Amino acid sequence: MPDKFSDAPIDEYLPQNGNRGYRVSRYELELAYRVPSNRLTGRATITAVTTETRTRFALDLAQTLSVSKVFVNATKAAKYRHQQGKLVITPQQRIPVGGVLSLVVHYSGTPKPVRGPWGEVGWEELAEGAMVAGQPNGAASWFPCDDHPSSKASYRISITTDSPYYAVANGTLLRKQTKASQTTWVYEQSEPMSSYLATIQIGPYHKQHIGSAHAQVPMQAVLPPRLRTAFDYDFARQPKMLEVFTEAFGPYPFEGYTVVVTDDELEIPIEAQGLSIFGANHCDGRRGAERLVAHELAHQWFGNSLTIRQWRDIWLHEGFACYAEWIWSEAAGGPTTDQLARAARHSLSREPQDIVIGDPGPLRMFDDRVYKRGALTLHALRLELGDAAFFDLLREWTIRYRHASVDTGEFIDLSGRYSAVPLQSLWDSWLLAMPLPQLPPSGGNAPS
Repeated sequence: MPDKFSDAPIDEYLPQNGNRGYRVSRYELELAYRVPSNRLTGRATITAVTTETRTRFALDLAQTLSVSKVFVNATKAAKYRHQQGKLVITPQQRIPVGGVLSLVVHYSGTPKPVRGPWGEVGWEELAEGAMVAGQPNGAASWFPCDDHPSSKASYRISITTDSPYYAVANGTLLRKQTKASQTTWVYEQSEPMSSYLATIQIGPYHKQHIGSAHAQVPMQAVLPPRLRTAFDYDFARQPKMLEVFTEAFGPYPFEGYTVVVTDDELEIPIEAQGLSIFGANHCDGRRGAERLVAHELAHQWFGNSLTIRQWRDIWLHEGFACYAEWIWSEAAGGPTTDQLARAARHSLSREPQDIVIGDPGPLRMFDDRVYKRGALTLHALRLELGDAAFFDLLREWTIRYRHASVDTGEFIDLSGRYSAVPLQSLWDSWLLAMPLPQLPPSGGNAPS
């Protein structure tokens, strides 16, 4: 019964997230934010196509934000109710399947992170400014959305804030306009993006280029001036990382790449589409976080361009990004990929053997064993296929599914085309069984 919102969950890991009956193609967000009071005012224009005939449609939106008006298809204000993180909208007329669903939502409030099993995610106040860390379900903390990774759309984000502050969002900066004490920044993210990868970063930042300003993939940093000296050393090898990953994974999937470093310390870095966010503690002047620099850059291919449909397949994001750390270590003259893989397997052998990384469950989807064993799965596959076939596979994977949604079955199917022998036992032992397998011997393809 579609109108009662009692459908089966889109994702069993986040059963309250995501909505049926439509497919979003574009978000246009016009936001105003006052830093001292943490006050957000927004107007979201959401363009979608209906996939079912319904009397009502729902969006995800946190209760910390209050809705004042809703319009559907440019008609008079529509009826709506906002309860338990769902904004349920009733159009005045039924919209046929395949019809345009244009929603305009006016809202405001004091945004706060969404609390869940993974801590607090979403909009977060900083000592001076704000940031968004949306994975996995934090997007609804700052705009109404269809908050599920398989729902990808283009975005235009306009953010008006106090003029001393620098504001960053996903995509290309189209324009910047200062009027009185306020500055408006307008960004366009044309490539499809999942809602959890949308972000806003506001702080006392300055912009600088990383490497050549005329590089094929321009890289820039936005950070507090006090961190510049350490940053220049810690992130100096990022352009070389991009070269290594482009060779290994195929062309970089976006127009550019931005690193934001907050003036606050952060427990972990965070990826967003086209950019990554690090804390001041990740600038130590000793490249102490360089493996994380590599990890976040790799997410632009694995997670941001190729995005999982279901959270249970998160190893396709984190296992690949972790493996990229090992690839970079070898390219930079450190321990080889094989040495790091065998050290990781030894460490994992001391951990409880009670997780299935192909379906770890919602409470464990960010478990470090998913990251490390996911990377080991790739190393086992590489030893089986040989280097040439393995990297040909990775490049075809990223090109074939560029800016699309993916799942483990599709990677398994594509991998099978690069192997002369069945690979099912490899997938069964690494992805679907709890006991930790042995890695095949190194030095060529493993014996079959």
